[in-house]
Amino acid sequence: MGVGPWPGKWPDDPRYDPELLAGGDRRNVVDRYRYWRREAIVADLDRCRHDFHVAIENWQHDLNIGTVVRNANAFLAAQVHIVGRRRWNRRGAMVTDRYQHVRHHDSIEALLAWAGETRLPVVGIDNLAGSRPIETVELPRRCVLLFGQEGPGLSAAARTGCDLLCSIAQYGSTRSINAGVASGIAMHAWIRVHAGPPPGAPRPGEHAG
Repeated sequence: MGVGPWPGKWPDDPRYDPELLAGGDRRNVVDRYRYWRREAIVADLDRCRHDFHVAIENWQHDLNIGTVVRNANAFLAAQVHIVGRRRWNRRGAMVTDRYQHVRHHDSIEALLAWAGETRLPVVGIDNLAGSRPIETVELPRRCVLLFGQEGPGLSAAARTGCDLLCSIAQYGSTRSINAGVASGIAMHAWIRVHAGPPPGAPRPGEHAG
């Protein structure tokens, strides 16, 4: 994976990292960011981040948090908010936490207070009685998508504090789906309504490659 040393004359652009130009870039980044400094990549992403935030409760060291962070990076969320324990397993993030803003809140009350100050409605994602099917809801452009941890789902305090509760349709025998998977489904539901095509995507009628 990745590319070798830069062939030929180096580009005269401060966004490029001399060490990567000399030794090659084997990071998990899209082609347009090859050889760029990490700080330059983050700054470029910050120019076009989407208006939704992602939050996940972390009372039992949920191993899905890394996947949530990776999904948030893929869909260019404004921030990821981790509620509860500060420490989390970064393995599932696949180093994407270097490019994604991650913020910590000690309690669900602290997150809700921040969301209120920022005027962001909180949308809880959980298959609870009374939840509205996410397939039939147009998610707010500016919002926080809140996920509970694997197993117990959203805490009682989180459910009470949500402005909207949404469920994800399931058709098999299991009562719930993985929290990391649920986060990707919910983020993509937001993308389908509010986001345009990603940079470099072919226009309608064109073929990639």
